[in-house]
Amino acid sequence: MAARLVINHNTYDEVLQGIVAGARRHLWLVTADLKDLHVEATAGKFVPFLQVLADKLKEGVEVRLIHAKEPGPRFRDDFDRFPELIRSDLFERILCPRMHMKCVIADGRIAYVGSANLTGAGMGAKSENRRNFEAGMVTEDRETIAQLMAFLDAFYLGDWCTKCQRRDVCPDPIA
Repeated sequence: MAARLVINHNTYDEVLQGIVAGARRHLWLVTADLKDLHVEATAGKFVPFLQVLADKLKEGVEVRLIHAKEPGPRFRDDFDRFPELIRSDLFERILCPRMHMKCVIADGRIAYVGSANLTGAGMGAKSENRRNFEAGMVTEDRETIAQLMAFLDAFYLGDWCTKCQRRDVCPDPIA
């Protein structure tokens, strides 16, 4: 299958309502910016994206979240409301100030790579006149996804950390 282009609000449908919702074994989320994103759970009812992640953990889905900076106070308040995010062995979070990638991978079978951060404006969860202009690609190409996952695994294991020349600004080095 060829990659398909997703633009603006389609990012919300494809990534949050499609890829994230469809994850059954593992879900990798990589973003530079992370904010208090809310998503539609049932008709007209919106919940914090962190609740979606907590529910995924309850379903036995492994969740890996990599982001570049510490989120704001509303995100941190919501984070504390979901004990699964704190206690679950299935949840891993890494903060790396050099991370500028934006991608979402579910089960090693489908991936989004694009410009959108995990924010309401980035993912298209805000009104048409308030959200960012974003573009990305969704692919199910196994080789492309395998290469992306190999890079992220090396990152996760600290392969880039030991040679990083920005350790002076890193709040929590991996290695």
